[in-house]
Amino acid sequence: MYVAVIPNRGSPPAILLRESYREAGKTKNRTLANLSRWPTERIEQLRAVLRGDKLLPAAAAVEIIRALPHGHVLAALGTARRIALDAVLPRRAPQRRGPSAHGLDPWGDLALALIVARLLEPAAKLATARMLDPATASHSLGEMLGLGKVAAKEVYGALDWLGREQPFIEAKLARRHLQDGALLLYDVTSTYLEGRCCELAQHGYSRDHRGDRPQIVIGLMCAADGCPVAIEVFEGNTADPMTLSSQIDKLKQRFKLQRVVMVGDRGLLTSARIEQTLRPAGLDWITALRAPAIKQLAAAGGPLQPSLFDNRDPRSRVEGVPGQDRDMAEVTSPDYPGERLVVCKNPLLAAQRARKREELLAVTENDLARIEARVQRARKPLRGAAAIGQAVGAVLGRRHMAKHFQLSIGDDTFSFAKNHLSIAAEAALDGIYVVRTNLPAAQSDAAATVRAYKSLSGVEHAFRSLKTVDLELRPVFHWTAPRVRAHVLLCMLAYYLEWHMRQSLAPMLFDEPDPAARDAQRTSPVAKAVPSPAAQRKAVRKRTDPAEGEPLPLHSFHTLLGDLATLTRNVVRLGRDRLTAILATPTRTQHRALDLLGVTPTA
Repeated sequence: MYVAVIPNRGSPPAILLRESYREAGKTKNRTLANLSRWPTERIEQLRAVLRGDKLLPAAAAVEIIRALPHGHVLAALGTARRIALDAVLPRRAPQRRGPSAHGLDPWGDLALALIVARLLEPAAKLATARMLDPATASHSLGEMLGLGKVAAKEVYGALDWLGREQPFIEAKLARRHLQDGALLLYDVTSTYLEGRCCELAQHGYSRDHRGDRPQIVIGLMCAADGCPVAIEVFEGNTADPMTLSSQIDKLKQRFKLQRVVMVGDRGLLTSARIEQTLRPAGLDWITALRAPAIKQLAAAGGPLQPSLFDNRDPRSRVEGVPGQDRDMAEVTSPDYPGERLVVCKNPLLAAQRARKREELLAVTENDLARIEARVQRARKPLRGAAAIGQAVGAVLGRRHMAKHFQLSIGDDTFSFAKNHLSIAAEAALDGIYVVRTNLPAAQSDAAATVRAYKSLSGVEHAFRSLKTVDLELRPVFHWTAPRVRAHVLLCMLAYYLEWHMRQSLAPMLFDEPDPAARDAQRTSPVAKAVPSPAAQRKAVRKRTDPAEGEPLPLHSFHTLLGDLATLTRNVVRLGRDRLTAILATPTRTQHRALDLLGVTPTA
């Protein structure tokens, strides 16, 4: 028996079950049944039976050989290709060689895998090699890039190659995101190391409050929108201002930028660095004054007086900010020739500083009263001016309140009192900060200058992401300076990818989805930023905006990657020997995230 398909003019073909037989020495056919109404799947099953194929139960015919997390790989790798991250890496990559290499693939693919893996699952290099190798893979990244077998030695080789190519990579990023006259954000942080073998490891001022550990200092350059462009590692005892000269050389020599506006905080762009480094290089700057400099401006006869923020003072009315006064004014000083000083007063900051000072004064006064009681007690009193002074110094040094107390120490006496004049003088400057720049008002008015200075928060966000919540730069176990520098560069490139993903995924994250609306409703750059209406609706409902489609649960960047990771790529065996890759059905959240990133779900 067999199934025959008979053409039928003007109608669908007839599908008949027939058999052959011999009669009078001739072969003839006869129809046993008309199968034209049968579904195609049922007809194919009948054909398989007639061929003598062995049919298996559905559970035995389909076997899932392997299922790997795939959705987060799709999202990150798809974004990397959309922003042409692979084009930032040099094409002159050497070839992977050795017994563990799969053919002769360039380091570039493996380097791209390291960048994406750092974002998806930050781990040690040995663990990264495990997650990329097909035998021990924890996601589909290695398979999607066709890396084949990956050894730890190859991962270190790709890392070293990235480090050697850092000048080329940064120059490519600079050409994308910087141009002459643009704002350049620069800030410095530190992070401690494991071990003591690296020559960069030195003790210094620890922003991680780990003064017991040797550390490195990291300088990060970002474009005005917070997109990272370049990073550099210094010895751990390098002062922040001392990192500036190498960055200017990088801008001039490597990036070929003759004039940029460098934005840095008051501890970085000091007066000495401005005069000795920035001004000779022909660069512009936006920074802020330190507290002692502000006190000098507020001295008798100085330009910073309480009346500056009075409605009657015309300097307190800032052009371009309708109805705004009392929080921003522009002044000049002979101590800063050729510069403009924008004085800002933030009431919220003033209240915060006043509250903190009162708390510290109260605690310090209580501790000093205890020392006074120890001196005056009858049994085992505290004696000796040196011993009393040591106890008092420990209290005042812990909370930095010595300037607000008047002390009298003797061999057997101790008394103290608050210095109300000092307290009042400090309170008069609560909430006041001064932004300085050499840019003319036509290029950057007072409001734009303050906004540019506050944009340094973008670099601070980058440091937070690099060091803790997302990319986990620590712990750093590398022993040599080139490896440490390459590791930090790898983390920066992973943050570059994360930054672009966040821009697209903002409607699904707790991030601000509409910066333009947020800035438009802000009456003054000095005032506290208020989230846009869309961001406020998201914060209240904890779901996406209904105006953008079906409301979905909001995520942090980290938890959204975790949600995407549940979209698996399944290698399935059909029948005896047919293997195929099948993608799990994406959820609504996964569909929405991939759509925002411009990525098509594929296995």
